[in-house]
Amino acid sequence: MQMQSAFRFGAIGFLIVSVYICSAQPGPTVAVGPQYDTTHVYVAPEKVDAFVKAFLGTFGGASTKQVVATVTPTPSSTTSQLLQTPAGTVSLFGFKTPIPYPFGAERTGYLVTDLDVAISAAKSTGADVLVDTFPDPIGRNVVIQWPGGINTQLYWHFKTPSYAPLQTVPEDRVYVSTVRVAEFLQSFLAFSHGRIVSDNPHAPGDEIGRPGNTYRRIRVESLFGKLTVLVTDGHLPYPYGRELTGYEVANLTDTLAKAKSLAVSILVFVRRANCRSGRIPRGIHCGDSRDY
Repeated sequence: MQMQSAFRFGAIGFLIVSVYICSAQPGPTVAVGPQYDTTHVYVAPEKVDAFVKAFLGTFGGASTKQVVATVTPTPSSTTSQLLQTPAGTVSLFGFKTPIPYPFGAERTGYLVTDLDVAISAAKSTGADVLVDTFPDPIGRNVVIQWPGGINTQLYWHFKTPSYAPLQTVPEDRVYVSTVRVAEFLQSFLAFSHGRIVSDNPHAPGDEIGRPGNTYRRIRVESLFGKLTVLVTDGHLPYPYGRELTGYEVANLTDTLAKAKSLAVSILVFVRRANCRSGRIPRGIHCGDSRDY
């Protein structure tokens, strides 16, 4: 039986593609590749090193040099580093000052080829701009919000980075209401030039902590990577709705053994006969199977 799992680090269908396509025409392609996109993780500064040890010890890879910088348009100070693994990259922040609004609420950061073009493209599909363009030590940034309240940071570097392709592409996991899902998909698909891979209106509810119920699960792929849209009524038991990213691994048993040895806490375990099981973390979700 294949399994899927997720955990917390102790440190710390109605397929309506035609409607979406007609509602918002795709603009220019601004994506670079999933190896340049990151999950944004915020931890207390005294727990940064322990998180790095646990995350890299679980998934492999390495960290860039930790720096202390201002990465917001208003005064603040944080440690900042990239944790680059074969399964995906994390932008890790350990703020030494209060975190300015709305930072900490964005789920991901997408590298784009041209920030101004990307902003214009996002706005044309219905996205809002929460934080207008601002500089950081290595480039320019903006924080946008897709219909449905999903925040994303777009960024552009002065010096073009060059990263090796990922061994497996992670999935961004977003929870959207039934009221706003059509608008969200219309906007995101047009911006990302993505495609719907699957749309299951009766996905098993045990995936979101509600056994015996069903919910709608939509999977999208684009040059930005994978996106799983979980359409719910918001009646979610803890910790569902708080995970940010799903990481695919080659061997779940080995990955869990590494994680447990590094003080990773298992929050939820779910096993299903159709070969998908999971443990849900605070912000990290990993798995070794797909059931498109």
